[in-house]
Amino acid sequence: MATHPKIALILTGGGARAAYQVGVLKAVRELLPGQRRSPFQIYCGTSAGAINAVALATWAENFTTGVDHLCRIWENFHADQVYRADPLGILRSGARWLWAVMFGWITHRAPRSLFDSTPLCKLLSSSIGFDRIQQSIASGALHAVSVTCSGYSSGQSVTFFQGRADIEPWQRSQRVGTFAQLGVEHLLASSAIPFIFPAVKIHREWFGDGSMRQITPIAPAVHLGAEKILVIGGGRFHEENERPRTETYPSLAQIAGHALSSIFLDSLPVDLERATRINQTLSLIPEDERRAQGTTLRPIDLLVIAPSERLDHLAARHARALPWAVRLLLRGIGAMNRNGGALVSYLLFEQPYTQALIDLGYRDALARREDVLKFLDPSH
Repeated sequence: MATHPKIALILTGGGARAAYQVGVLKAVRELLPGQRRSPFQIYCGTSAGAINAVALATWAENFTTGVDHLCRIWENFHADQVYRADPLGILRSGARWLWAVMFGWITHRAPRSLFDSTPLCKLLSSSIGFDRIQQSIASGALHAVSVTCSGYSSGQSVTFFQGRADIEPWQRSQRVGTFAQLGVEHLLASSAIPFIFPAVKIHREWFGDGSMRQITPIAPAVHLGAEKILVIGGGRFHEENERPRTETYPSLAQIAGHALSSIFLDSLPVDLERATRINQTLSLIPEDERRAQGTTLRPIDLLVIAPSERLDHLAARHARALPWAVRLLLRGIGAMNRNGGALVSYLLFEQPYTQALIDLGYRDALARREDVLKFLDPSH
């Protein structure tokens, strides 16, 4: 009997940018009407993408309901669902950082993060039914789901996965895959943007955002047995090459946004190029010969959907949707102008921006209608 290839969905990091993924998935749902089970058997998420991935994995037996669930959250998002955005919370955060700069040498205590992510913990606990993951695995609707975090002590990229019992853990240079019963702590750790959100301790190590040091974002899906992979990116892969002339020194927000973009966006295009070259090389070697040589490499069918517009510019247009206390905090470092849009694009958990991202993802996916249908439905 012919078996269908395992299709994986990779959702990358990027804070509020993850709303774009929901728009793409909304289009996928409409392109596959009447399909109850998820077209994806493997979910791999990093940072905010890990939250979307696990949420969808809990609804693997009902893909439409899972996408609707994500849409309801992201279409009505407010920053205070992710971090304390009230004046008192912002004042305390700013005071802790000012105290650390001026008198940290006395107390030897530094603030853990710019924002308090307690609201996000409450949101995840109330909106994701982690017990349904194992139910979906038992029913055959789900093969595996993974969440990648970055260990601050070991420097390793650690992928925590929950899936079928026959999946083997893996260990490579500076990256490992280990079985875990996924919970809120894994999602908080994977989405803990450095300096902005606090690190989370899992077992013996403190972990931060999974996009840090994740040089092979596609690898977890391959290790988990994927034969086809849909990747939803969080930024444009091909930006303008022209470097504008400027005399103004870059603001702290511009530098921070540049650093975050290098964490969230740079590894994926390189890994995709590497996978494409491997596919091209394998296509030159007959399958019988590959099997005789005992090679473990196999061709992977890839489809990538990424934003057609610059999300930093989109964020700059909606920056005033942030609570006034957050705007006040960010204005001092230059984040409330066009050049600071990159930093804002990761923190702007507000409905006008997230809805704009969903609409963009929806349009971009529908523009690739034939590619998506061919990829997910070979009979098309």
